[in-house]
Amino acid sequence: MFHFPTPGTETIEADPRLSEAFVLDLGRALHALGHPSHWLEDGMSRAAERLGLEGNFFTTPTSIIAAFGAPPHQSTHLLRVEPGAVHLERLARVIAVGHDVLGGRITPAQGSAALEEIMSSKPRYGRLLTAVAFALSGAAAGRFLGGGLHEVLTAAALGGALALLSFVAARFSAAQRMFEPIAVFFVSLTAAALSHQYSLSVYVTTLAAILVLLPGLTLTAAMAELSSQHLVSGTSRLTGAAVQFLGLAFGVVMGTRVAASFWGTAAHVTPFALPQWTEWVALVAAPLAFTVLLRARPRDYPPILLTGVLAFFAGRLATRLFGAELGALHGALVAAAVSNVIARRRGTSPATTLVPAILLLVPGSVGFKSLTLMMNRDVLSGVEAAFRMISMVAALVAGLLTAGVLVPPPALGEHVRRRPDGAAIS
Repeated sequence: MFHFPTPGTETIEADPRLSEAFVLDLGRALHALGHPSHWLEDGMSRAAERLGLEGNFFTTPTSIIAAFGAPPHQSTHLLRVEPGAVHLERLARVIAVGHDVLGGRITPAQGSAALEEIMSSKPRYGRLLTAVAFALSGAAAGRFLGGGLHEVLTAAALGGALALLSFVAARFSAAQRMFEPIAVFFVSLTAAALSHQYSLSVYVTTLAAILVLLPGLTLTAAMAELSSQHLVSGTSRLTGAAVQFLGLAFGVVMGTRVAASFWGTAAHVTPFALPQWTEWVALVAAPLAFTVLLRARPRDYPPILLTGVLAFFAGRLATRLFGAELGALHGALVAAAVSNVIARRRGTSPATTLVPAILLLVPGSVGFKSLTLMMNRDVLSGVEAAFRMISMVAALVAGLLTAGVLVPPPALGEHVRRRPDGAAIS
């Protein structure tokens, strides 16, 4: 997502203790914002080197271990951290602070204070707008999954209801741990019940409404970590994604079976096809919803839209020509390359446009389908879908890695636009 200055750059003179504190604060902030281990460790190492420190770092989805100095006089720090969530606005501001500290424009102590302020800042988007974004993402996903008008409208309504449930669960720590299975159970039960009143595809409606909960990004990050030889972190993240998939699939299966016990098994319905122009509406709506759900800045919507549209059609064209796996590879390649180009021109993080674009490509729905098939005792089809998911994730990661070679992301401090006072524009 970003790189720090390359080795050999002039180091910054500062109090080593304050420099160590800044590197730890930077690592904690980036971890909380969902950075994978291979980017996080590389970023902390480059920051330490720029500040004249000798540092070794090891990160997992729940911890950061940092050792400063040469043996046997190392000072070691262990940070217990929770798995991070994507917050694109804070990420952009954190990286801007990194630009300023490693560029010598502010001190490490000032940088640590700025990071604390950023991480404690109030959310930009309120609950109403977040609920609308949930509904919008459900409607757009319904269109992408081939749903008709009934599926799209029902997925939008259930997406909004999902947001309301998340607001209630946020008040209770115990409810937060069980939110996803309970919420998905409610969505599945409601969709199955409505299917007896209207012509409705339960599978398409349910999947569209809960698509934002599927751990597709986590799965992609895990495979990227494994490909980068960060085996502990990659395995941990992959296991976490698998457990999350299991919880979601369990909720859906239970909701469907409870509905069947009351109203009988829902009939299989083929959705009525919507006009082609509605796909363009969905392509505009989905990045708008992701801008809110991923907490990006409003001014980032145009480049997010551009990157998402280019990646979507690149993936679709390649899918028609070469198959689904190479379609995912080409989509990820275009998304990452365009994001790196935009980041170089705007002086921002490639993640701002890359993460929303990848959401249009990640195979979370395929993994979800695999588990629901297995839980419904269709093991052969479930295994087939699982292998398809793995191959698509591998293709996505290959596309991301290839783009990083063809169009490298900007180094911290490289081509950064600045205000008249010299500070980086976040």
